[in-house]
Amino acid sequence: MSAQLVSILLPNHRTPELTCLCLRLLHKHTPAQLARVIVVDNASDEVSLTYLRSLDWITLLERNIDADSDPAQSHARALDLALSQVTTPYVCSIHTDTLIKRGDWLDYLLNQIRGKSNCAGVGSWKLDTRAQRWQWILSVEQVLQRHFPRLKGRRTLLREQRHETGRYLRSHCALYRTDLIRRYQLSFVDNGISSTGRCLHQSLVTQGHRMVFLPEQDMSFYLEHLNHATILLNPRLHRQVQYGVAHPLQMYRRQRRMRKKLLAFGAEEVLNDDSLDR
Repeated sequence: MSAQLVSILLPNHRTPELTCLCLRLLHKHTPAQLARVIVVDNASDEVSLTYLRSLDWITLLERNIDADSDPAQSHARALDLALSQVTTPYVCSIHTDTLIKRGDWLDYLLNQIRGKSNCAGVGSWKLDTRAQRWQWILSVEQVLQRHFPRLKGRRTLLREQRHETGRYLRSHCALYRTDLIRRYQLSFVDNGISSTGRCLHQSLVTQGHRMVFLPEQDMSFYLEHLNHATILLNPRLHRQVQYGVAHPLQMYRRQRRMRKKLLAFGAEEVLNDDSLDR
């Protein structure tokens, strides 16, 4: 398998059906000669582990974690553990709620980074309608500034949001150059911050490298991100996250939206097709 170009890193925590769906779609749409899949289990139950141990096409790493540890940090440490096993030129992080749609998804990402020596990573900010609305606002802002020069320099809602949150390549699907991560001895763990990959992203930018944000509508053509599905499917984690703690009604609405997406995705058919595991 020396010709493999990419190592795909996938942390897992107690979402057996979602993990099964994610892996089956990944296996279906990813040529084995192109990528190696490394799954890191964060102290899941026996149901999840039994399934993962049955797959001979993944590399499975098992971690024992403190039950009270921060979920985001556990996720980041799992990525770091997987990263230590990487021998390919590129590394791609995904989530168990990242659902692949097309067989050329990895080619699409590779085409954005290969042959561009100063490009260290490609991916997106968020793959949801809210992020796409902000992209639309940015487009409108640029048109207005071209026609009304006096608007230039004024802070917009979009700029204020970026200032408050800071954009970085999200780990639901981000492709990096392995050599640069190793050269600068970088980590997915952000010291005291529940934002996997933020410091890694900023460090690469500080070193003078480009981090490319791909259009959300283009990324959505190749994959779907359910967004916080692990948290939604594990109520006990709600109290542990340091951000986004939602009202029960809001959580219910998010779960309902997620179920609708799964239905539209044909999740039941995939989960009933055991041949996708082979």
